[in-house]
Amino acid sequence: MAKSKKLPKATSDGPSSNPITSSSTTAPPWLHDGLPLPRLIVLDLDYTLWPFYSDIHISTPIRLVPSANPPTLSDRNGEYFALYPDAPHILRLISSLPNTRLAVASKSPVGDLCREVLKLLRLPPGEGGSEKGPKKTIDAFDAGLEIYEGTKLRHFEVIAKRTGIPFSEMLFFDDERPNLEVESLGVTMRLIRDGLTWEELERGIMQWRANQGVA
Repeated sequence: MAKSKKLPKATSDGPSSNPITSSSTTAPPWLHDGLPLPRLIVLDLDYTLWPFYSDIHISTPIRLVPSANPPTLSDRNGEYFALYPDAPHILRLISSLPNTRLAVASKSPVGDLCREVLKLLRLPPGEGGSEKGPKKTIDAFDAGLEIYEGTKLRHFEVIAKRTGIPFSEMLFFDDERPNLEVESLGVTMRLIRDGLTWEELERGIMQWRANQGVA
């Protein structure tokens, strides 16, 4: 899937040109409707969790931009990097659910850099400003990170072995159509175009429920 490689340039006023903006929402209906949720939600990284190619766009070293809201990184060339607007709030919500875990499955060849990005970026406070739960983005992924070249089939086989969660209990968000191959394992994959949003999250959950025969 072709992606734009143009990123916002730095200005003397800091990351004001960054199109990434903060986002919040009230509790979505699917959260309290009494119907089942996936036991594991798995996310791709490039153009799913964040709007850039980790191996192309970032020139190390990277640093956290002081006082930037939402949390934003800058690199050696003065480019800015952040998660998609809804993503931090989605991660915060999912990480608070008692029976749903989070994992990453990415074919990025720069796994160490991706981990550094996830360590530096912070999640927003929880409900009522609570600091309970993960603060670093990386800590939200309690089911682990599979970030290396290869097939998504391999990623999911490793995740299933580590967690013991059946493929049928997994929901995967990815922007690359060839990765629909994971559905041959029994995983539900939601193919997205413009990053992880509340709308795509809900559609993915509805898709997963339909695959489970849940009305």
